[in-house]
Amino acid sequence: MSENFYKGKKILVTGGVGSIGSQLVKKLLSFDPSTIRVFDNNETGLFDLEQELHSNRIRALVGDIRDRDRLILAMDGIDYVFHTSALKHVPLCEYNPFDAVKTNVLGTQNVLEAALTQEVQKVINISTDKAVSPTNVMGATKLLAERLTISANYYRGNKRTVFSSVRFGNVLNSRGSVIPLFRKQIQDGGPVTVTDAHMTRFFMDIPKAVDLILATNRMAEGKEIFILKMPALNIMDLAEVMVEQYAPIFGYSPEDIEIKIIGKRNGEKLYEELFTEEDAERAYECGNIIIIAPQTLWYEEPAKSPLEKGCVKSTMTSYSSSKVPLLTKDQIRNVLSSIL
Repeated sequence: MSENFYKGKKILVTGGVGSIGSQLVKKLLSFDPSTIRVFDNNETGLFDLEQELHSNRIRALVGDIRDRDRLILAMDGIDYVFHTSALKHVPLCEYNPFDAVKTNVLGTQNVLEAALTQEVQKVINISTDKAVSPTNVMGATKLLAERLTISANYYRGNKRTVFSSVRFGNVLNSRGSVIPLFRKQIQDGGPVTVTDAHMTRFFMDIPKAVDLILATNRMAEGKEIFILKMPALNIMDLAEVMVEQYAPIFGYSPEDIEIKIIGKRNGEKLYEELFTEEDAERAYECGNIIIIAPQTLWYEEPAKSPLEKGCVKSTMTSYSSSKVPLLTKDQIRNVLSSIL
């Protein structure tokens, strides 16, 4: 990471007190920016983050991405926007679909339009593997947010703003994710609830997620989708390892904790994809990052190829958690020991 890239810059992070947003703010502070505006509708979270960081470069902005006028004010003079704000829980979005659209779709549109109005230099949208071939409301809204972000590059006219997306797998130990849930269930004496014994998921830890966001902002020229190469695991294996490790900590024997299969939740997949066969036609590998290069419309000059950045054309035809080698239980134990 080039320390000078963010030095003296003015940055805005939407959803800035969330698991990813708050760690992104903390990491950005180490690169000596001029200002980081932390934009969130969680007043208490903003207060707590201010108290934790004690930095005169932090500006806590109470606001909601559903409010376009508030975003326009918040982006005045901003260089880079990191858009992490979203409704991300699959079951909640299934039962609150209109609100998922208002935040994930219309809220993202507001971010993009505000950035164009204020001529922000770069906007990085945080997307998810659930946006690939979506089977639920959350994934469908994130897919549309991703498409809006990429297509905003055609909407900008002569303005300088460029828009790109980052596509994540599951972020380990983030707020509302499966690891805190399993740990709490073990603490309560069980049962640990697994939706399906064959369910697999991609994952990454929070530091890797933050590093990916920062790296892609440096690389982004507009229209790209960036993906981190990441391992996958079986959710049942994760549950069994966590029971083995945490039952004794909470005063139980592993045999005391039941693992209960409860069935898939509405809209939930057995596996996740990070890109499709269609994406694979434009996929390039740059170390541990995959770039889905933009399509070029008939009237456009060809986009600069990732090959010019030292990347290589990917030979993968798809990227699914059902088709990659899964972590062993020993490897899962090592992962858990590094994050907990």
